[in-house]
Amino acid sequence: MSDKPLHPFSLPELAFVHLSATISPGTLVVWLLYAVFAFWALYTLVAIYHWLKYSHASWIAFPAIAVHLFVSLALMAYALSGTIIL
Repeated sequence: MSDKPLHPFSLPELAFVHLSATISPGTLVVWLLYAVFAFWALYTLVAIYHWLKYSHASWIAFPAIAVHLFVSLALMAYALSGTIIL
């Protein structure tokens, strides 16, 4: 057994890598939100395509899609900027 006192584990420091100095947590959150919104946009486009193709000319499709897009874009703007745009 060693006579030296125990020290908590810490990652080795590399002279050329300082992520905390270059990337802030706020920046990571914003990019995570961009990735989520990109996935949402792709998923929404596919859902709209399938709804219009297979809904057999439902009259409610266009207003429902418009409301969905407006509300979703307003929520995205609020999440990314902190202010709502109406």
